[in-house]
Amino acid sequence: MSSAVIADPDTYVTGVPYDLLARLRRETPVTRIGDFWAVLRHSDVRHVLRTPAVFSSQLGGTQIRDPASAEDLRYVRRMMLNMDPPEHGRLRGLLTKAFTPRAVGRITERIEGWAHDLVAAVADRGECDFAKDIAADLPLLTLAEVFGVPEQDRRLMFDWSNRVIGFQDAEYAVSATVKADDVTDLARAALVVRPEPGPDGRMPDPRSRAGMPDLYAYAHALGEHKREHPGDDVMSNLMQHVDDDGGRVSIEEFENLFWLFSVAGNETLRNGLPGGMAALLAHPEQYRKLLDDRSLLPGAVEEMLRWHTPVMHFRRTATQDTRLSDVDIKAGDKVVVWFSSANRDETVFPDPDVFDVTRAPSEHLTFGHGPHFCLGSHLARMQMRALFAAVFDQLGEVRLAGEPRRLRSNFQNGLKSLPIRWD
Repeated sequence: MSSAVIADPDTYVTGVPYDLLARLRRETPVTRIGDFWAVLRHSDVRHVLRTPAVFSSQLGGTQIRDPASAEDLRYVRRMMLNMDPPEHGRLRGLLTKAFTPRAVGRITERIEGWAHDLVAAVADRGECDFAKDIAADLPLLTLAEVFGVPEQDRRLMFDWSNRVIGFQDAEYAVSATVKADDVTDLARAALVVRPEPGPDGRMPDPRSRAGMPDLYAYAHALGEHKREHPGDDVMSNLMQHVDDDGGRVSIEEFENLFWLFSVAGNETLRNGLPGGMAALLAHPEQYRKLLDDRSLLPGAVEEMLRWHTPVMHFRRTATQDTRLSDVDIKAGDKVVVWFSSANRDETVFPDPDVFDVTRAPSEHLTFGHGPHFCLGSHLARMQMRALFAAVFDQLGEVRLAGEPRRLRSNFQNGLKSLPIRWD
């Protein structure tokens, strides 16, 4: 099998090519695929992520595909995800301060209630689509709380993340599930500028500002409202904070943070939850261990995140000539760290292809490493623990009720549908 299949989104419709990744990891841990270097070994991935002076997020952005124009590159560079120190540190510091103990405490209390209610809503049915009926809504409810977004508007984030993350998938690329009658005036104004597919059936590039006008219209109005009428939510806190130099988060910075949280903050967990369930369904003996001993759940969540890694890769760009695992890398080269390979590295994880909820704690890289380590990792773990506890309490042991459907994407390890049933 050619190494090129790793970059082909069609590959992932049937699953992640773990056997190929394992062979390449052993034979050529830094391997050339198309126009980029794929970094496959855990230690090398860590090194790239913690060395932004050599491997930059800002030079070319963090996606394999180059921005289409110089203006698009300037746009992506304004996002925290695509910043290098010191600019990254300033914005991340302000955001960290916005997650006050009071704000986080209120979110924590609500997550368990939402998880319980989502499962209770389907408990009497005996079957459901776990990905659509249960897993999709919990991250949306949590993000709505973080931003102070009215609950009825939260499905906007579902469509936005579908369009951005699912741009390689024909179904998700044109996602438009929200109806104007179901949302607030703020959302209705944004829906007016929602793009439509062109004559070829394709949407404008969602990784450009022009491709997501509805998201930016909503974010702009929401940011101005938070500045003038702050609430108790995290983003209201952010808009009031002043940094050490007397600066505040601009409306444009708020817009880009809203994009990042609405898309990245939603999609990672939305795929991590059904991915964890898929792991349990494939290993019923591990499922029963958790039913018998709930103290194993925190460790099991870590194993779910390792075994079904939601975000499969991120890009960096070399700022200078360098060397990685005996491979010469030139300044300007694309360097892509492959988390779905690093999390199966046999030098770090014994029997890496075995799903084991009692596995000893180890450093999976699902939330990244270094200065860009995921700010929302604590909330993501909390949501996974709460939702699986609710499933165990209310549904007991569930079984697969139909064929899962996977997302066509080489970026997100996504499950669009996961039918389950229970007695």
